[in-house]
Amino acid sequence: MPEMSGAQALVRQLRSEGVDTIFALPGVQIMAAFDALHEAQNDINLVHVRHEQATTYMADGYAKATGKVGVAMAVPGPGALNASAGLGTAFASSSPVLLVSGQIDSGALGKRQGQLHEVEDQLDVFKPITKWNHRVTRVEEIPEAVHEAFRHMRTGRPRPVELEIPPDTLANLGMADIIEPEEYPAASASVDDIARAAQMLSEAQRPAIIAGGGSLIAGAGAELLRVAEMAQAPIMTTQSSKGVISEANPYHTGTNYIAVGPASQIMPDCDVLLAVGTRLLFREPQGKIPRIIHIDADSDEIGKNFPTELGIVADAKVAMGQLAERLKVTGVSKPSRADEIAGYKRATADSVQELAPHQVGIIRSMRQQLDDDAIVIAGVTNIGYWSNVAYEVRQPRSYVTSGYFGTLGYAFPTALGVKVAAPDKQVVALCGDGGFMYSPQEFSTAVRYGINTVAVVFNNSAFGASRWDQTHRYDGRFIGTDLANPDFMKLADSFGAVGIRTNSDGFGDALGEALKANAPVLLEVEVPVEMPPFQIV
Repeated sequence: MPEMSGAQALVRQLRSEGVDTIFALPGVQIMAAFDALHEAQNDINLVHVRHEQATTYMADGYAKATGKVGVAMAVPGPGALNASAGLGTAFASSSPVLLVSGQIDSGALGKRQGQLHEVEDQLDVFKPITKWNHRVTRVEEIPEAVHEAFRHMRTGRPRPVELEIPPDTLANLGMADIIEPEEYPAASASVDDIARAAQMLSEAQRPAIIAGGGSLIAGAGAELLRVAEMAQAPIMTTQSSKGVISEANPYHTGTNYIAVGPASQIMPDCDVLLAVGTRLLFREPQGKIPRIIHIDADSDEIGKNFPTELGIVADAKVAMGQLAERLKVTGVSKPSRADEIAGYKRATADSVQELAPHQVGIIRSMRQQLDDDAIVIAGVTNIGYWSNVAYEVRQPRSYVTSGYFGTLGYAFPTALGVKVAAPDKQVVALCGDGGFMYSPQEFSTAVRYGINTVAVVFNNSAFGASRWDQTHRYDGRFIGTDLANPDFMKLADSFGAVGIRTNSDGFGDALGEALKANAPVLLEVEVPVEMPPFQIV
């Protein structure tokens, strides 16, 4: 058992687990860890940011683009709390993010002395937004704690974890063994459950499939299509699963988002619903609720929102593969529903076009400019909302959202993490002027590291969704929703980035220009305040 510092044990175990990038901001309680990263800089790339919120946002973007664990590091107290929004976003969207948080000296823990950055019971603060969190106070325990953190992120439903290490533990020398990484088998379904699911689908006259984020995380696209083809079942997706199959595929009917999407067309006549990796959180369909087969890696989600006839706790890819094989063996044969499914797809597209023609025009012009594997980060802004239902995603892991957290301000820093993970792909963040101003300083990070993303800033000088609400629900009583923005072109230039200004008519050409720039780009688009999808409810 070799001797090393706690910081060296931390960094070496992270490297053993396959970590090659860390997003961090330095501070006194974690300086020993930074020194260990200096020692390991040929193996681990350190990206230092300008605000701790960006550490976890970038780690989340990195994780969503790759499926690998994203790692962030921050000081305790205000630093860790700044990073909490990104951790909450990762929790809401089932993303494997590790936050390594500093602590006060171990001898001062629990004494409530008001040490620098002290938060009493910091572990408890993070419990609601982590799958697991833990504090280590001995050097020899660090490798096992890191290994345990990765086990939690790599098994079952991936969600963030937090690991706290006091500064004296990082600085102290001790004896520690670095642990080899492990492969964790994905959970399969029982033979009996698969047989019953296959029978239900075989007997169904009008089955349907709704694929949620768990299906995308598991990489279950091919298996979903095999089942859909044999069962003649239309596929619906959610904002978190866009891209699990190409949305150009004829079996894909659209994305359900709040009150918009194909569910209103499909569900009234559906007799068996196969729900895969989803919370089933959509408006209750009119009429009788269908028989539901619910497959999810998280047992807590089974039957939570709708009564489930058959619940299966398993990995989506594995279980759908088992189901496809069972249907093949039983020789299920269904009459084609191709025309009917195509009708659902057309009806969904027509509905979205009618509700938001201006936004759809912008989104379609964006689709025309982007490569099939380009990655779009849909921010909490009007065009981001409508992209959930109007943007055609053609490849897995090429569309990123904040899940149910709806995190204002996350899109731009998340896009930077995506681009670090996928430097050869086009990466576009859809931001409102309100959300973008949470983190404009990260253009400094983008320029420093050559992270050439395009931040599209839709500028209506307002918190647009709230402004719309005040106009149409509160009789125009405006308060707290107007914005005084900087000159975005001068802002971009001051960081050494490229600034481009346009309007919605010129957006497509301007985006094409931005994508050709060998630099980070701020693309400002002047737009009006318009209706968001959730105002339809």
